[in-house]
Amino acid sequence: MFFEPMFLGMLIGSLLVVVAVFTSILSFRLGAPLLLVFLLLGLLAGEDGPGGILFDNASIAFFIGSMALALILFDAGLETRRHTLRGAAGQALVLSTAGVVMTAAVIAVAVRFIFGFSWIESFLVGAIVSPTDAAAVFLLLRVGGITVRERVRATLELESGSNDPMAILLTVSLVGLITAGMTEGQVIAELIKEFFLEIGLGLLFGLIGGAGLVQIVNRTNFETGLYPILSLSFALSLFAFTGLLGGSGFLAVFVAGIWVGNVRMRHQVSLRRFSNGVTWLAQIAMFLLLGLLATLSQFGAVLLPAAVLSIILVAIARPVAIWICLLPFGFSRREMAFIAWVGLRGAVSILLAIVPILGGVAVGPEIFNIAFIVVIVSLLLQGWSIKPVAKWLGLIVPPRHGPVERIELELPGKGDHEIIAYTVHPESPVARGERIPRWARPSLVVRGGRSLRAHNYGRPEPGDTVYILTTPDYIELLDHLFAGPAEGASDPALYGEFVIGKDAPLADLATIYGAVIPEDAKDMTVQQYLRQELAGDIEQGDRASLGPVDVIVRGVSETHEIEEVGLAVDPEPPSRPQIPIFQGPKEIAVLLGWRKRKSIGAP
Repeated sequence: MFFEPMFLGMLIGSLLVVVAVFTSILSFRLGAPLLLVFLLLGLLAGEDGPGGILFDNASIAFFIGSMALALILFDAGLETRRHTLRGAAGQALVLSTAGVVMTAAVIAVAVRFIFGFSWIESFLVGAIVSPTDAAAVFLLLRVGGITVRERVRATLELESGSNDPMAILLTVSLVGLITAGMTEGQVIAELIKEFFLEIGLGLLFGLIGGAGLVQIVNRTNFETGLYPILSLSFALSLFAFTGLLGGSGFLAVFVAGIWVGNVRMRHQVSLRRFSNGVTWLAQIAMFLLLGLLATLSQFGAVLLPAAVLSIILVAIARPVAIWICLLPFGFSRREMAFIAWVGLRGAVSILLAIVPILGGVAVGPEIFNIAFIVVIVSLLLQGWSIKPVAKWLGLIVPPRHGPVERIELELPGKGDHEIIAYTVHPESPVARGERIPRWARPSLVVRGGRSLRAHNYGRPEPGDTVYILTTPDYIELLDHLFAGPAEGASDPALYGEFVIGKDAPLADLATIYGAVIPEDAKDMTVQQYLRQELAGDIEQGDRASLGPVDVIVRGVSETHEIEEVGLAVDPEPPSRPQIPIFQGPKEIAVLLGWRKRKSIGAP
């Protein structure tokens, strides 16, 4: 029958997606990286696996994978907040440019001696495996329940979303060098020209496209369900248009997503929900398809050397690049170690490994197999261990017990209201009998499965779900009323035995507790001293030592302003691993004898 091949293909494709969705349950229970599961499922369904599906069209795989990655990056931009961008843009830019080149250079040396490729081919392999994968990083950090310092998380997310252009530029240029016979001088000049062209056009069209999309949505009156489709189609059009003009389409959609996600735009709630679902489908389709493209029987020849290359990437190339790039930004050793460890490779590297095949490079199939094994080892080794490593390094911070759910409302005019749903925490001020201000009174209370009207519920009880109509400005205040303390906030080892005023003079701590105050800080308040001693954005749990006492940040606002300070008398230093590498500028100066070590400040 004429339609049988179509029905068969549709059945196989849809069943693979269904199986991939169900495997997510097993993945979350076992702690396995979900994208690795999708990739392995594609391998098993391929020609050498039980599925036996023959798929060897690299062009189609590259086309679909590129579209999927563009949608993933647009959604990543939507979820990136402006204040996190301000705190991490500098280091992310350095990592996504110089960091990619440094990683590729170290890997090139290893490839040259392990596989015997030419120097140009070796650097090509380095360029292919150098970028971190946005899908893998965003999924593990946002969905995996890992709560680390916001500055660290933002740096990782921005790096993974913005380092693709440099890797693509290097890969395409090196393939051109190999196939067109360009000289080294010509390729360097071409790289410099293409770098500024791709980055410049990507940023320009990303900003124009993001602003244009907002204006289109805010000034038109289509059916509500069409706006998410319009937005994602616009993002793909922006990706293709920027690429046609020689710019980085991936950077353009990421920047456009950041713009759209941080301004007031109609139908943004439906866009986020629709984009989230499409992004999941894109990730599943991309990893399944790339798994189908690979051939298991060809891995044997490069399995062991590629695994060794993966270890070099994880243990040497990535840490060296991270250390050099982040030296000026005031990260601690433990933070740099964690950022180095979360350098997950994923679909981007496999997509780039298709380029040498499409370009007719003689060792293209071998490079593809090497990149595939590097990705698998990275997801197995790093993806499975991110949370344990974060705990071992002492970088896990208490999650904020905030709203259970936020429902944005689109009201006429400039009304910017949301419905916030809380489950009343037993230790919250409201549960302990504190009066509820008029502006915070619930519009609806659900108790024991029953909905109670505003004049019937009495005082909210622990376990009640309360729904409050409010503006975003009040959400932080509502957290203090209905939510419980952050996990571990009452632990004196972490946050001190008691609370002190953030504006208390340091001199008082010297008089009462014998604190050792530096000469240049005797006229400071506690808050001023903490800001001086703690580099970067301040996070909950940060501490600074004053001899026999520690002052500790117990609470911070969304803008990283200190809200509450704890005091630990005769503190026992937290058990933290001694990282022998990733020394900061001050430690390097001490090692070189340029300055004396200070005994003040967080380790």
